[in-house]
Amino acid sequence: MAAQSAVGGTHRRSRKDNTVYHVMVLPAAALVLLFCYLPMAGVVMAFQDFNIGKGIFGSKFVGLDNFIYLFKMRDTPRVIFNTFYIALLKFVLGLFVSLAFAILLNEVARKYLKRTVQTIVFLPYFISWVLLAGIFVDILSPSSGIINHALAALGVDPVFFLGNPKAFPWVIIVTAVWKNFGFGSIIFLAALAAVDPSLHEAAAVDGANRWRRIIHVTIPCIAPTIAVVAILNLGGSLNDMFDQIYNLYSPITYQTGDVIDTFVYRLGLIDMQYGPAAAFGLFKSVVTLVMVSVSYYAALRYANYRVF
Repeated sequence: MAAQSAVGGTHRRSRKDNTVYHVMVLPAAALVLLFCYLPMAGVVMAFQDFNIGKGIFGSKFVGLDNFIYLFKMRDTPRVIFNTFYIALLKFVLGLFVSLAFAILLNEVARKYLKRTVQTIVFLPYFISWVLLAGIFVDILSPSSGIINHALAALGVDPVFFLGNPKAFPWVIIVTAVWKNFGFGSIIFLAALAAVDPSLHEAAAVDGANRWRRIIHVTIPCIAPTIAVVAILNLGGSLNDMFDQIYNLYSPITYQTGDVIDTFVYRLGLIDMQYGPAAAFGLFKSVVTLVMVSVSYYAALRYANYRVF
């Protein structure tokens, strides 16, 4: 009886302790419910001839007509290609630069220097694209930008980076990587701190130099973390583009810089074609779901990592 009473008391204390954590999670859960799940009811617009005056319940159901209309549009293939092209390069370069920076910073012996550098590269993550867009417009200006001044000093003609369709996707990719790699390196730095130093010592005794220790000790030890970060980044790779591109692009660069999010914005909120815009948004969500599922399978298959 005493043992049962003790077990019961432990369970009650455990429930009481967990209640505090559940209460702490409630605000975040409420925000997710409000901004992520409740708006999903609007998906029905993708299958309606939506009339803003009649609303969701009064608009006519048209089945897949919006999808047929959407994929017959001349701009749709171009927008899809731009989206995947920019997202893929941002994903690959962002992951590589964050990992490389974390490994290099981890090799720095002086702690004050390491903390200073980490703080400097971390700060851009907190600056909005509205502000950064204004900064990059000045930096990349063909007449007064510092980049073109440097090119002129080297005898190179000025480049209109934000008005050149060929250069614009790379401006998006490079500036996005620059903004986010400091934040992305934090998880890798935490994983590197957990690597057993004795493994490096043993490799050094066997004659491995610093580069070989990174390749054969450091990277294999943090491979599960790399898989987790890749999964999280891949899942949101198609969604993290609107703010940046909307504030930097122009009709001149629609050909190579227009992505699904910006196209849906113009199609739905400017041209007021709500049904096709909702259909394109639903298409992107389905593709994102497939990408997350494939990345999860790859992480389980090759890194033995499970989310659940």
